[in-house]
Amino acid sequence: MDWEFWTKQLDEEVLVENGGYEEYSSSSRAAGMNGNGPAKLVDPLEDPVPGLGTYEDFNTIDWVREKSKDRDRHREITKKSRQSTVALLHSVSDAFSGWLLMLLVGLMSGALAGGIDIAAHWLTDMKDGVCLIGFWFNHEHCCWTSNETTFQERDRCPQWQSWGELITGTSEGAFAYIMNYLMYIFWALLFSFLAVTLVRAFAPYACGSGIPEIKTILSGFIIRGYLGKWTLIIKTITLVLAVSSGLSLGKEGPLVHVACCCANILCHLFTKYRKNEAKRREVLSAAAAVGVSVAFGAPIGGVLFSLEEVSYYFPLKTLWRSFFAALVAAFTLRSINPFGNSRLVLFYVEFHAPWHLVELAPFVLLGIFGGLWGALFIKANIAWCRIRKSTRLGHYPVTEVLVVAALTALLAYPNSYTRMSGAELISELFNDCSLLDSSQLCGYKQPTNTSETGVGNSLADRPAGEGLYTALWQLALALIFKMMITVITFGMKVPSGLFIPSMAVGAIAGRLLGVGMEQLAYYNHDWLIFKGWCSPGADCITPGLYAMVGAAACLGGVTRMTVSLVVIMFELTGGLEYIVPLMAATMTSKWVADAFGREGIYEAHIRLNGYPFLEPKEEFEHSSLAVDVMRPRRSDPALAVLTQEGMTVGEVETLVESTHYSGFPVVVSQESQRLVGFVLRRDLLISIDNARKRQEGIVSASQVVFTEHAPAQAPEAPPPLRLRGIMDLSPFTVTDHTPMDITVDIFRKLGLRQCLVTHNGRLLGIITKKDILKHMAQIANRDPDSILFN
Repeated sequence: MDWEFWTKQLDEEVLVENGGYEEYSSSSRAAGMNGNGPAKLVDPLEDPVPGLGTYEDFNTIDWVREKSKDRDRHREITKKSRQSTVALLHSVSDAFSGWLLMLLVGLMSGALAGGIDIAAHWLTDMKDGVCLIGFWFNHEHCCWTSNETTFQERDRCPQWQSWGELITGTSEGAFAYIMNYLMYIFWALLFSFLAVTLVRAFAPYACGSGIPEIKTILSGFIIRGYLGKWTLIIKTITLVLAVSSGLSLGKEGPLVHVACCCANILCHLFTKYRKNEAKRREVLSAAAAVGVSVAFGAPIGGVLFSLEEVSYYFPLKTLWRSFFAALVAAFTLRSINPFGNSRLVLFYVEFHAPWHLVELAPFVLLGIFGGLWGALFIKANIAWCRIRKSTRLGHYPVTEVLVVAALTALLAYPNSYTRMSGAELISELFNDCSLLDSSQLCGYKQPTNTSETGVGNSLADRPAGEGLYTALWQLALALIFKMMITVITFGMKVPSGLFIPSMAVGAIAGRLLGVGMEQLAYYNHDWLIFKGWCSPGADCITPGLYAMVGAAACLGGVTRMTVSLVVIMFELTGGLEYIVPLMAATMTSKWVADAFGREGIYEAHIRLNGYPFLEPKEEFEHSSLAVDVMRPRRSDPALAVLTQEGMTVGEVETLVESTHYSGFPVVVSQESQRLVGFVLRRDLLISIDNARKRQEGIVSASQVVFTEHAPAQAPEAPPPLRLRGIMDLSPFTVTDHTPMDITVDIFRKLGLRQCLVTHNGRLLGIITKKDILKHMAQIANRDPDSILFN
């Protein structure tokens, strides 16, 4: 992501847009310090000094401090609840507020997802034609009320006319085809142009899938405006346009971003979440589960996705709330019924034939293909994104999107499998052929005798006909096209998800293999591998099942999801007995992909963008010590520290202005260097600024003291400024000989922002999250300066 471009946010984004990080200004100062007593610590219920205890943009939060702040707030409420009925009611409402917030997030996300589905379906159909009885009807709804549809042409009715038919008066012939072709390209270019222009003009953060940034935000990083109201509005509109344009992208990843935006905005209704960054991240973790729940209609899969793939901190309480929110969202989506079939997803299938143990071999083969494709895709996509970042291509996002959209439309239209939307393609490939199916994929030769017609509505084992061979050629071309175009589409400046394109690639490969296996079984019933379970005329191979397994394998190879992916696929299809094939393919896919690199696509994009994200799955295998990573190094100047007494306000301000550190250790004296505590730069500046305005007699010559009792001073000396209240008295420390693998684990599990290094109680240096990331980059022979922010 080009940060010089993306950080230009609208001036009016103040509170909701910046996620509630209040800036300190002269109009919002409040008296919180006086000359008679020590400065107060941030009150857990009401901040005496605006901005105290908050963070700058592109900074990491201190999880330990936020958790302790919430614990103090909770103790205060519990203590007051014993004193009056009003306080007791306040305590009850505070406890219930989390569940109420989850209910609102589920309702809002479900409603938005339903609207996105309906609008995207309508605009996608608009590229092909228009409904004469009402332009707001999509193709399916337009033909629902028609009595003139035939079985062979169920998708054709007089009320729906293609653009060629409207312009030329006939649906047949070369001229009508050319008009349809040109109108398809026109609508694709228009939708993609509107999408990229809206993103560029109003909400630069609305591009991409959003999952890499959400993973980083959930790890404690702050990106203002990323989850704001403008981002939500523009992402919702442009997601519909981007999906409808026919670009090789999905809406599933961006729906996670949309759900997190809803959660962040709704957090501002509740003080508990508005004023605490760690509590807000618990809500955002649940929102990520909601996003997947409404994207796939898979509430349990959504919760597992949040736990396995996105969340950094996921306590048991968040698990329950995530489940509740995902359930509410799925129920809301089901009530809206966007697909008109009482299902939550477009490609719901039910297979009837059981699978056989011998079929595990082709399922594992699909897993290998998925792993290879995943590894290849990640390397190719990251290489293309690097080219975009480092060349002039990155300066022309609108042109890039239009060129890719034109290329996609031009190549996609002649092939019916690339012309249809990704979700429709997957639905077609998952389909289990029945006697009433008119699809080309069901173009088998008709049976010569009645005993081979199969059981009920299912097809018996039959030889491939001309229609099926044509479909297979088109699918093979569609596979090559999808694999190539997705590489350059993902990462453009429009909302773009990766779930549907990855699943489409796998589903095509799976269907091809499934049909191959089916024909092999038909012509070679006497082979050893088919004997005993696949008798002549029996419906023993299900090509749709192979498509489903292939889809899971390719998505697993790209994202490295395992448990959550299997559950999502199970919820999509309702086929409990197919869990073993899915597990076999998914695990094989992950193992093969991991052999070429342990990073999934989201981790690769996090590293590409230089976000300070400590990957929980990554092992630290180097034998370095804390002293090797800490700053200052041996050749560097001494560490900038504050003394607990003896420094004036002017000296402190000079030290702060001459450095760019996010905080300063407090020591007993410059000589002893014994550690007392740690003060954040932001808190220090806000407290001094506030004291100069509100506390009488505070001047540059005033002493700054961090001790409990102020030292004796000359009668004519100005009053001291006591700042013990803003100091962290128990900063995390490690000794200089602590192994770095232990230190990295401490940072990961406690969510630390920085850690001080001591030797026999004397302060030696400091290790920040950025220092660890730079050190890990050096070990991996990567550029350590690619980590952009503190």
